[in-house]
Amino acid sequence: MKYLFLNYPKCSTCVKARKWLEENEVEFDARHIVENNPTKDELKKWLELSGLPVKKFFNTSGILYREMNLKEKVAENNEDELLEILSTNGMLVKRPLVIGDNKVLIGFKEKEWEILKK
Repeated sequence: MKYLFLNYPKCSTCVKARKWLEENEVEFDARHIVENNPTKDELKKWLELSGLPVKKFFNTSGILYREMNLKEKVAENNEDELLEILSTNGMLVKRPLVIGDNKVLIGFKEKEWEILKK
């Protein structure tokens, strides 16, 4: 299976995740999350696949998140409005993301990523 790997190359966690994927011979297509940010439709599909709440998709430690005062918006807005916000800028999306046919992993936690190994 080949996965979609969304990452920001200057992010140290993304660099570690990419290295882990390569070392574990996990096939993937890399996509720059800022130059080619996820669309609302993609995010909606991934959200459903993940089974997680939409707030888990936000990069809460990002500067842009704080500048836009998104903490309040995430608490108040509905899922559709939040997906719209997320789709405006890849820096708002928690990374790295790994998307497969039936799974979505957000952030890099080595134990969780074990399921990607062949």
